[in-house]
Amino acid sequence: MSEEIVEETLFEFPCQYGIKAMGKHGDGALAITVIEIVSRHAPDTHNHTVKSKPSKDGNYLSITVTIEATSKKQLDAIYQDLTDHPHVLYAL
Repeated sequence: MSEEIVEETLFEFPCQYGIKAMGKHGDGALAITVIEIVSRHAPDTHNHTVKSKPSKDGNYLSITVTIEATSKKQLDAIYQDLTDHPHVLYAL
């Protein structure tokens, strides 16, 4: 007999979900990296769903990508890939 593990979440999928990653402001590598990682897991993501915002002093940049999230597993995979990348300091 096998037990089915059900992960609880407050979200109902599919849903619009904003993924934010932060890193050093520089040559544009952060934005490209974040978009590539998110697109790997959410191939229907379009550039118009991407927003960037520099920090007050301009040293850091936050990139927010809004996707149509399909599962908690998908979101976990995106966050894992983002946090594993050296250009990304934080992912929310």
